[in-house]
Amino acid sequence: GINGAPTPVNTPTVFNARFNFRFNWNGEFENLADHLDALMTNPKTMGIQWPEAIQSLQQIPEYVRSFDRIYPDGLTQFNIKDAIVAYELSLTTPNARFDRFLRGDKQALTASEKEGYQLFKGYGCISCHQGMNVGGNLFQSFGIIGNYFTDRGQIATADLGRFNVTQHKADRHVFRVPSLRNVALTPPYFHDGSAQKLENAIAIMVKYQLGRPLEKEQIERIAEFLRTLTGEYRGKPL
Repeated sequence: GINGAPTPVNTPTVFNARFNFRFNWNGEFENLADHLDALMTNPKTMGIQWPEAIQSLQQIPEYVRSFDRIYPDGLTQFNIKDAIVAYELSLTTPNARFDRFLRGDKQALTASEKEGYQLFKGYGCISCHQGMNVGGNLFQSFGIIGNYFTDRGQIATADLGRFNVTQHKADRHVFRVPSLRNVALTPPYFHDGSAQKLENAIAIMVKYQLGRPLEKEQIERIAEFLRTLTGEYRGKPL
């Protein structure tokens, strides 16, 4: 946040955000324009009001020329949001090795990565991490089997998840399921940033979401598979 202040939750990647069905861990926003607007004007996040932002951009001739060229009414609040959202929509990372595997390239994954994929499917991870974004398209309770928050302790307001939006009791500790694309590059994990390594995150998910034991080697195989979800941006590997 402003002046380096910690934010209430761990910030997710903006890559592939266009494929999420809602935005923020608690799903507060239905579209990127509203999400952007709230972050810009939030006094703890960016803390700038639109008149000030527009005035600042008007001092930069290159921006004024570009907006005049692209938008009939030039540099306005609506057009600034439209431009930023257009940029966010461009941040896709296709052609991960797993994508190539699904397209028929059976050599794109190693034997151990394929084993990890089978474990990922067999243990039910795909019930939540599904679709084009391998997640990001539904809400789920954090702690279906065990009570993650009681075990972790020091429960904060942000831990209430979607409850903070709806005030419905059933939404306590419910969060938008994160995408797993590029997950190997985006530690720490979870809304609270509590897992520093991919293997730690998998172990926590297995314990609190699945309630099924996994050996260390099996967790490592799943981690190997998840690393195949790292894609490319503008034709170059991330």
